[in-house]
Amino acid sequence: MTASPHAVVIGAGTLGMCSAFSLAEHGVRVTVLDARSIASGSSGRSVGVVGTQLTNPFDILLRIHSVRQLRDWESLGLGFNHIGYLRLARTAKQMELFAQSVKIQEDAGFRSRLYQARELQQLIPHINPDGLQGGLFGPDDGFLDPHEMCTFLAEKVRALGGNIFQFCELVDVKRRYGGYKLDTSKGRIDCDFVVNAAGAWAPAVAETFGQTLHICPQRHEAVTIHLDESLDYTMPMVMDLVNGEGTGLNFRHEKRNELIAEIHKVGSPLPEDPDNYNDQCEENSKVKLAELLLDRVPELPGARLGRGWAGLYPVTADHRPFVGAIKPSEPTLITAAGAGGYGIQLAPVIGTIVTDWVLHGAPVSVPGTEMLSPTAARNVPVNAHACLQSVAATEDYLGSPNL
Repeated sequence: MTASPHAVVIGAGTLGMCSAFSLAEHGVRVTVLDARSIASGSSGRSVGVVGTQLTNPFDILLRIHSVRQLRDWESLGLGFNHIGYLRLARTAKQMELFAQSVKIQEDAGFRSRLYQARELQQLIPHINPDGLQGGLFGPDDGFLDPHEMCTFLAEKVRALGGNIFQFCELVDVKRRYGGYKLDTSKGRIDCDFVVNAAGAWAPAVAETFGQTLHICPQRHEAVTIHLDESLDYTMPMVMDLVNGEGTGLNFRHEKRNELIAEIHKVGSPLPEDPDNYNDQCEENSKVKLAELLLDRVPELPGARLGRGWAGLYPVTADHRPFVGAIKPSEPTLITAAGAGGYGIQLAPVIGTIVTDWVLHGAPVSVPGTEMLSPTAARNVPVNAHACLQSVAATEDYLGSPNL
C-alpha cells in the first residue's frame, strides 16, 4: 500500500459522501463512483430529519457525534432547518425512557425537555392529546436537504483533491496485492481500499467482489399535506412511534402552508428491486394516512393531500447499519450500508468510522462502534419479521424527492 492510500467509495449518497469527505480530510486519496448521479438513490428521497430524541444510549451517542459534525458544516454554509423534533409517548414507561434520554442529552450538551400531554398544545396548538402521556422535544433538532448535503460535501471532496465520477458503473473487479483494479464504464481505477456505500445496491456491489451482504430494500411512502391557511407557528417534526409502539404517523413543516407526512411502518416486508419498484404513493396508503392525521391533528385549516412518492430503506436484520469489513481476511473492502430510515442523521459518524477502518483497521474514534461491523452473526438474511421490527426502530423519514 502507498504512503497515501487511495480509497474508492462506491455510492454518492449521504453515507458515501460523508465517508469520502472524512477520508479526504484525513489525507486519503479519494475517488467516488456512482452509477447514476449524486444523491439519486434513497438519499434524494429522504426528508433529512436530524434529531437526538431517542431512548437507547448508544443510538444517542451516534447521533451526538453526527450532530456535532453537521453543526460544523452548518457554520460553513450547509442549510439546517431547526424546527424542533417531538416524539410522542403513549405510556408512563415511555415517559420514563424519555426522562433518561433528557439526562443523556444534557450530559452531552444538547437541549431537550419533557412535555406532559396537557402541555403539548403549547408546541402544537392543533394537536389532539387524547391517548398520549406526553412527549420528548428537542428544540434544536430539525431537517436538512440531503441533496444539498451531498453536493456540499462533493465540493469539499473536490477541493481536497478527490474525484467524483457520476454515471460511472462498476463492471468488474480484479484483486491485486494489497488492493484492487476496478474496471468501470469510464475506465480502470487502481486503488488500495474500496468502500461499499451503494445503499439499496450494496448487495449487488458486494456480489461483484464475491461477498454476500444481507440487506433488505423496503419501500416507504410519503405525501405532502396542503393547507388552505398558513400556520402561524412552525410545525416541528412529530413522531408517534417509540420502540415499535404507536401508529408510526409522522409529519413536519415543509412550508408555511405545507406539511410532509408518512406512516413510519412498512406495508410489505418483502424486499424491493431498486432498479424496478413503484416510486409513487398508492391510494390506500393515502387513505390510511388521512385517517391518522384526522385523529391527531383534526383542526388543521383546510388540510388536503398533495402529491405522494416512495423511496427505499435498505435495512439489516438487527436494524443497525453495517460499518466495517465483512471478512476479516479482506480488511480493505469496507461496507457502509444498511442504515435505511436513519442514514441521513448517521452518515457523518459512519464516515468517521469508515475512516478509522481505512487508517487504523478498526473503529477508534467513537466508543462501542465495533458492534456495527458486519460480522457473520449480524450479516444474516433479513426475514419478514426482522424487516418489520427494523422499520419500527428506524428514526429517519422519507421526504420530498429532488426531481
